[in-house]
Amino acid sequence: MNAQQPAGENKKVAVVTGASSGIGAATATALAAAGFHVVLGARRVDKLEAVAEEIRGAGGQASVVKLDVTSDEDVAALAGAYPRVDVLVNNAGGAKGMESIEAAVEEKWRWMYEVNVLGTLRVTRALLPALKASEGIVLTVGSIAGRQVYTGGAGYNAAKHAERALVEVLRQEVAAEGVRVTEIDPGRVHTDFSLVRFDGDKAKAASVYEGVESLTAGDIADIIVFAATLPHRVNIDFLQVTPIDQVGGAKPKK
Repeated sequence: MNAQQPAGENKKVAVVTGASSGIGAATATALAAAGFHVVLGARRVDKLEAVAEEIRGAGGQASVVKLDVTSDEDVAALAGAYPRVDVLVNNAGGAKGMESIEAAVEEKWRWMYEVNVLGTLRVTRALLPALKASEGIVLTVGSIAGRQVYTGGAGYNAAKHAERALVEVLRQEVAAEGVRVTEIDPGRVHTDFSLVRFDGDKAKAASVYEGVESLTAGDIADIIVFAATLPHRVNIDFLQVTPIDQVGGAKPKK
């Protein structure tokens, strides 16, 4: 653990899970540019260090934490190392496979539930005391898969619907204590998401983005920073964000 507490009492702290690449890395970079001391958490420490070095090179403050959101020990260590937290970005998550329900692989379903739902629960629960003390904000990166179902997506759909329910209940439970809760639900974003889903099959992952213009990780990062830096009186419950060809189920241009 590379714990580097913020310099000065007034330096706000933002914790970003899944920060080694994609939306998480872009969000950490954007929050640092907005003046936060950013704590980057993920399993791949070498990649975290590379992101953190870029942030520091640009004059920002960043710390690196080895964080597997399925590990109680990792999550407890994070909470113990950072008693002040103003922003939590629950970004860790992912999908595995696109089997039909008839051909469902239970191991993949368990992984998706463990990471997307219980991972979000573990980190949020551990950091809630600090977030209550700062009257901070919890921002969870969900998915349109938590609002729209599709063939082959049952396992991921189920996990993201469950994560959305968790977030909506949390919002009701902590609003009276001054904690804001926001869910950002992206559509198709060009990241390593599909590479993970298809077990590293680069050709299959690349085919998801062929012939269409997808969102970028930076697009989502900008939205997260916008929501995080609004006045405390403003709570965005959720934002669904899609490429234009996904609006209302629109079909891509050929």
